[in-house]
Order: sequence, then structure tokens, then C-alpha cells
Amino acid sequence: MGYRYALERQDNSVLASGHVLRSAPGFPGFPVRLADELFRRAMVHTGDGSVRLWDPCCGSGYLATVLGLLHRDRISSVRASDADPDAVQLAARNLRLLTAEGLAEREEELRRSARDFGRPSFVERAEDARALAERLAAAGGDLPHEAAVADVFSSEEVGADLVVTDVPYGEMTHWLGDVPENPLAALFASLGRVLPAHAVVVVTARTRRIALPEGVLALERVRVGNRAAALVRARDL
Repeated sequence: MGYRYALERQDNSVLASGHVLRSAPGFPGFPVRLADELFRRAMVHTGDGSVRLWDPCCGSGYLATVLGLLHRDRISSVRASDADPDAVQLAARNLRLLTAEGLAEREEELRRSARDFGRPSFVERAEDARALAERLAAAGGDLPHEAAVADVFSSEEVGADLVVTDVPYGEMTHWLGDVPENPLAALFASLGRVLPAHAVVVVTARTRRIALPEGVLALERVRVGNRAAALVRARDL
């Protein structure tokens, strides 16, 4: 099993939450195919070259890590932030999987679990961690990253070219801190203040339609299953 094996897994099941990437109760994953589609759509609007990616409501860091592993060749750095320190701690562990060393550690951890608990499925997961390491190396190697505790409503300027974030929807995930009456509108306003004008913002949620601020036109809208997404330009926020 190696790089070819990882690429042939068309369903990207190697990236499922809790398989190689780490998960925890209360921290949901995100559909990999939708993450891939939203990233590809956003890149149409960013121009040529690589982007600095930021997820300001990162939770476990799953979405940011998946995008980093899928699109290492188009991403130059990853920033993940959240108001929840526990979430950021888990996100940091997942973002470490954007390095050869982090994936090697994860592979050994899974092999040790296979030996200690007699679970053959952990051997497959360990092989998948190795395949992801080979895939990452072929796409450009270790990806610079950082995880930080930060309130999205009071962020300072962030040097990012692309924001992709899945906002809290009130079932398993919730807004934290001093939450405005309309948190989604406040999120857009904050991103408009702290991002470069050229940046593209992709916001998704479990809802029928993402409500944009008055007068803001979406670059694109996407609806898949119970999730909706909107792509906007930071300067329009």
C-alpha cells in the first residue's frame, strides 16, 4: 500500500473522521467530497498560485486538515482557530498530520493499538497513515500550520487568501464567548475587517440557505443535502 493506493481510494475514506484523522465526542466531521468541491470552486476565484488557508471556527481542525491533505499543491499554509481551547488542542493534533513526522507518529500509534488490542482494522488504518505521508511528500511535503485560541468576532488582521469554515449550527456545535445577536452577520463583518480585500470566504452551515449581509452578492452558492454554502469576496463584506 502506498501513494497509488491512496489515490485509488476514490471515496477518500482514508480521510474519514476517526480513521487516521483524530476525532472526539462533540466534534463532528465534514463531508470530504463537499470540502473538496468547495475548495475547487473557491480556487476559481483566487487566481493562480497557492493560498494561505484559514478556518476561524475550526473545531477539531478536521476540515482544515482534510483540505491540506487533499490540496497540498495549492495551499502554502494553514491556520485554524476557535474560541474553545479544547477544540484547538485537538485541532493542533490533527494539523500535525500535515507533516511527515506527524503522520509517522500516527502510523506507529495505530500499529501499537493493533498489537495491544488485537484489532486488525488498526493495521489498515496504519497503512493509510503511511499512504497519506507518501501522498503529502509527492504533493510538496510538510505544510506550515498553526492552531490558535481566538474569538472570531474580535480577530486581528489575518494574512489569509482563502477562508473555509463550517459554522456552529446548534446541535453538536455552538457559538462560544460574547456571542452577538446575529452571529453569522457578525462573522461576515469580522472577516471583512480582518482579511485582505482579495480573499475569498466560503461559509457553510446546516441550513437551507446562507444569509448574506444586505447588499452583498455571492460569488457562488452551493447546496448539498442538508448543508448550504456561500462564496463571497472579503472586500464585499
